[in-house]
Amino acid sequence: MKKYFNWSMIRLVLMFALVIFLYSFTGKRNLNRKLKNTEVIIVNNEPLFIADEMVNKLLIENKSDIKTIAKVEVDLNKLEKSINKNKMIEKSDVFVSIDGTLRAIVKQKTPVARVVNDSGSFYIDYEGSTMPLSELNSARVPLVLGEITDKNRKKLSEILKMIYDDEFLKKNIIGVQVLPQDELLMKNRNYDFDILFGKPINVEKKFNNYKAFFQKEVTDSVVRKYKKINLKFTQQVVCIK
Repeated sequence: MKKYFNWSMIRLVLMFALVIFLYSFTGKRNLNRKLKNTEVIIVNNEPLFIADEMVNKLLIENKSDIKTIAKVEVDLNKLEKSINKNKMIEKSDVFVSIDGTLRAIVKQKTPVARVVNDSGSFYIDYEGSTMPLSELNSARVPLVLGEITDKNRKKLSEILKMIYDDEFLKKNIIGVQVLPQDELLMKNRNYDFDILFGKPINVEKKFNNYKAFFQKEVTDSVVRKYKKINLKFTQQVVCIK
């Protein structure tokens, strides 16, 4: 019985083996190539709180010349973890491009308030964690006074986040004071009255009441005579001269 060779199948197998060999060979050569450069891209950089140079130092791990580092020596996960430990940074993505550039795409933390108390001064960021002040720029955010505890931190962070996300409140509210019993007192940017917010409950309803009051009364000169705006009662806004 005669046997016939399937030359088409043999050629296909040989071609497939050749592709694997070439891929492995070029991949190994690529890994052994030296890095050419580093690049730091900060995606939300207005204002800038951390300098590119600081992130770049973390990338090269104190090596004097980036061109002495081979691609195979780069531990991307380790570099990302090192960068993410910086208290100014929310997250990072580190990779090596085809041209041999070690790139870090960095997202800064977003401050929503600045706290000033006996412990010092620091920011609260959008995720509710702390963030140190920057030597480069200051954030235009409400100033928070009073004691922040484990008990009131979560609710306070939610309110500060709500102020940050609302264009009206963001322009209008410049200060928040934490009073005894965790009640809140807020300050307006353009008027001298105090905003008695009360406890951090029914937050959305209170803010909506404040917006409605402000839009109605701001055109009337009598608003400048008010000393306090009480939002504690969700069914009404009480104004005190």
